[in-house]
Amino acid sequence: MAPNIFVNMAVGDVARSRSFFEAIGWSVNEQFTDEQSVCLVISDTVYTMLHSRERFGGYSDKVLADASTTIETILAVTVPSREEVDRVTERALAAGGSSARLAEDHGFMYARSFHDLDGHLWEVLWMAPETD
Repeated sequence: MAPNIFVNMAVGDVARSRSFFEAIGWSVNEQFTDEQSVCLVISDTVYTMLHSRERFGGYSDKVLADASTTIETILAVTVPSREEVDRVTERALAAGGSSARLAEDHGFMYARSFHDLDGHLWEVLWMAPETD
């Protein structure tokens, strides 16, 4: 069995963030969702937990990063085609996200990046299948 990954992050407004990511096309697992947290389903094995800053802050004694002013991580997600890279990114921008940088086209890889409503950096990329 492939391992699952749950990326946990703090957001300023859980309901608003949920709407943003649903507009991109990701679904929500209601089993792990309440007023303080939303479980986004990115794939069969990858999930993102969006927590209120208050709930997320309870998981660690460290100071919470403000993703609008600091970089904490880049969340890279693969999609099956170049066209899907554009679709996901354009949906994110239409839902209120902001462009992070120009598209990168290396022939074998195509990527675009955006900041979500809280400033987290997401990269959507397609890589050419390996050929022998």
